[in-house]
Amino acid sequence: MAKKGRIIKSTGSWYEVALDSGESISSRLPGKFRLNKKEQTNPVAVGDIVEIEEVEDGTGIIKEIKERFNKIARQATHGRRGEHIIVANIDQAFVVQSVRKPRYKTGFIDRFLVTCEAFEIPPIIIINKMDLATDKDLKNIKFIQKVYNSLGYDFITCSIHDETKLRPIIDHLKNKISVFAGPSGVGKTSILNAIDPNINRTVKKVSEYSQKGKHTTTYAELIPLHFGGYLVDTPGIREFGLIHIEPREIALLFPEMEELQNECKFYNCTHIHEPGCAIKKAVEDGEIAEFRYKSYKNIYLSFEQ
Repeated sequence: MAKKGRIIKSTGSWYEVALDSGESISSRLPGKFRLNKKEQTNPVAVGDIVEIEEVEDGTGIIKEIKERFNKIARQATHGRRGEHIIVANIDQAFVVQSVRKPRYKTGFIDRFLVTCEAFEIPPIIIINKMDLATDKDLKNIKFIQKVYNSLGYDFITCSIHDETKLRPIIDHLKNKISVFAGPSGVGKTSILNAIDPNINRTVKKVSEYSQKGKHTTTYAELIPLHFGGYLVDTPGIREFGLIHIEPREIALLFPEMEELQNECKFYNCTHIHEPGCAIKKAVEDGEIAEFRYKSYKNIYLSFEQ
């Protein structure tokens, strides 16, 4: 008899499935799913609702993957083709960066926001390690926060050494299924440990030489929070290649550009080299932040490579 549950942990070859009954079973994925979904590096992901069949040794076999209502996916890396699904069926997504060690990248943030816009997932931006911020950093963070807030995005600055700065994160997480995503070393797992000490997951220091993080979380896992809700802690992401988005759709996924593009001289304006472009004029007039426009151009041009 088939049993229904949710994937709460993925190690690549085995999947931990939390059943509706409350128990969890380690399950395998039959090869036919991988053959049928060659365009995906992982046909099943944390957050997926599945039906399994228990076998004699107490493990399970995944028989069906239910249709997802949303997902966060990126272009497969390391020379592989297709998409890599980071997480499925979530209420919201946090893109986590740090002010230093490693330094935040608005380009990464914007690519993540575009993905959230495309899949209609509410995003929240976190800038961690604010205890390391210089006066110049504080000025820059204040500026980008103003920009993102004006676009309707929640923006949280925090430090694991200041409990009051973690409260807004807890308030957002409570009773929801969420995901933390970002590069290694920005403090995703450290924040998780700070907001729920019962979890106590391993963390590593950032390399002093490269200023890049070391992969501590090696697999995705849906973690229950003591104050209610679940959080998916994911391995560090260095590249976030967009997928299932056409170049002409990119401007629609930048809220400040969506309506303005109808005012361009040419209906098929790319907003890069054409004359009479309303978006380029808005950048010149200071109505659109230059760093956001730079992100748009980088994303658009990456589709031509």
